[in-house]
Amino acid sequence: MRGPDDQRKPIGRDLATRAVDPKLLEMLACPLTKAPLRWDAERNELISPGARLAYPVRDGVPIMLPSEARPLGDDEPGR
Repeated sequence: MRGPDDQRKPIGRDLATRAVDPKLLEMLACPLTKAPLRWDAERNELISPGARLAYPVRDGVPIMLPSEARPLGDDEPGR
């Protein structure tokens, strides 16, 4: 709940642009390679260098489905 002194930003936008909880990131792994993931705050994605996939994070929820992941381009070395 927001208090009267809170800035009025759309709640959905807040969730979409905040970082993934570091403890959650420690527990997550790529469903294909089972390797740890890297957080890309600029694109709001979790990067799996081994699978060369970028999993989206929507409303603060990682979408860990390979069918929803974006393939990394040749110019994206897995960061």
